[in-house]
Amino acid sequence: MTDLLAIICVSFVFLLSLIIFVYKLWWAPLHLQHIMESQGIRGPSYKLFHGSTKEMIEMKSQISNTPMDLTHDIFPRIQPHLYTWIKLYGNNFLIWMGTDPKLVVTEPELIKEILSNKDCIFPKTKLKGYLKKLLGDGIVVAEGEKWLKLRKLANHSFHGDCLKDMVPAMIASVETMLEKWRYHEGKEIEVCDGFKLLTSEVISRTAFGSSYLEGQEIFALLTKLYALISRNALKIRFFGIRKFIRTKDEIEAEKVEKLLNESIMEIVEKRQDEVITGRASSFGSDFLGSLLRVHHDMDQGNQISASDIIDECKTFYFAGQETTYGLLSWSVLLLAIHTEWQEKARNEVLQLFGQVNPNLEGIARLKIVNMIIYETLRLYSPVTTIARRIERKVKLGKYEFPANVDLNIPPLALHRNPDIWGKDAHLFKPERFSEGLAKATNGNPVSFLGFGFGPRMCVGLNFASNEAKITLSMILQRYKFTLSPNYVHSPFVVLTTQPQHGVRILLQPL
Repeated sequence: MTDLLAIICVSFVFLLSLIIFVYKLWWAPLHLQHIMESQGIRGPSYKLFHGSTKEMIEMKSQISNTPMDLTHDIFPRIQPHLYTWIKLYGNNFLIWMGTDPKLVVTEPELIKEILSNKDCIFPKTKLKGYLKKLLGDGIVVAEGEKWLKLRKLANHSFHGDCLKDMVPAMIASVETMLEKWRYHEGKEIEVCDGFKLLTSEVISRTAFGSSYLEGQEIFALLTKLYALISRNALKIRFFGIRKFIRTKDEIEAEKVEKLLNESIMEIVEKRQDEVITGRASSFGSDFLGSLLRVHHDMDQGNQISASDIIDECKTFYFAGQETTYGLLSWSVLLLAIHTEWQEKARNEVLQLFGQVNPNLEGIARLKIVNMIIYETLRLYSPVTTIARRIERKVKLGKYEFPANVDLNIPPLALHRNPDIWGKDAHLFKPERFSEGLAKATNGNPVSFLGFGFGPRMCVGLNFASNEAKITLSMILQRYKFTLSPNYVHSPFVVLTTQPQHGVRILLQPL
């Protein structure tokens, strides 16, 4: 009798597992696809196990093996699958990452509602796998009270007087970079490596009170993690299989995460020890100091944990380096090609600053440089996908969507939309922004997502903008530059949009 009961139990568990397997793998995706199609939302057909990923990989592989002309129309290169499917299926369509549905939205009015998130229906996507190891539960993915607390800390550290206090450190770091450029005067120079080092140094000095050398191990580990994330972005792992079988990359990612956390904790503990031993009277006024003050707050309700500190440090080390490095690299490329705009920007800089280092008041008055930065972000948006999810059943525009569907918003699709930007949307024309951002977007702010939109807009917007303006101003004060004939145009994505082979320019001192 006992054996019979055991057999029945095992059979029941097996049958239940089979039903769940068939439901998740077959019935649920096809049912959702039917719901979407009934509302006019189509997309590539769901394929068992892989969803749409095989088609994505094939399109990306084909395009990456094709040489690219020197054009700023990079959407077909960076996201060939989305470029193709928009033409086939329209502004909004459904794709599949394995069994996970992703609703791609490029209609501005719907995007505005999603990113405004007034009723908290469209929170951030829940991270898992490799990306979770980079961002953890930090400000990028946090929700509710935790997000408010972290956002308040970041706002304080990257705005107002704190931002003003960062200017001397930014200038000093740019001067160090330009000192190295002197050895390349009249010659070719590749600028991306210098910009990567510069942005690493600036975020280290301004936010964490250290130097690039102290944070060097952190940036090296972050670079390894970026590569692992990028390499596995379209690989599908099913039904918790990674709990039992781990790939070589998964094992490597765990090691990198552990070392990264340990490296950050060394910097954190060094700052704490200075206060404990009396060598410092406070934790400091920079971003790390703000995190530590809250961590040691007497009111437990205000405290953040040690793991929260690590996640915030990883996030800001990553964001502080990658986004500004890309912005500077693409800005210099565009100015090297469009030398008439380089001359306009230089004249503005010299009128405002002469040969003196930039100051915060003058930076705020840089109209032409600001136009160039906006146009660079439009053409070479660092972020290629903004992700949200549907918390509960919702009516969005003319559609009704069920809960637990991820939403993907591709900024490049909006930035290339001829209905918004005109038939010359793929051309470099900073004059689009001559009357400000609102006028350029015809009053529809989500048409430009260089820094995001809504309450989750990039908290480091002013920080990155000031760093870019200071760097470009100081370069323009000293040099003229043109594009080297050795430059190879090949934008690609490793978390952010980067020049695969660097940016090579010919440098001439003024």
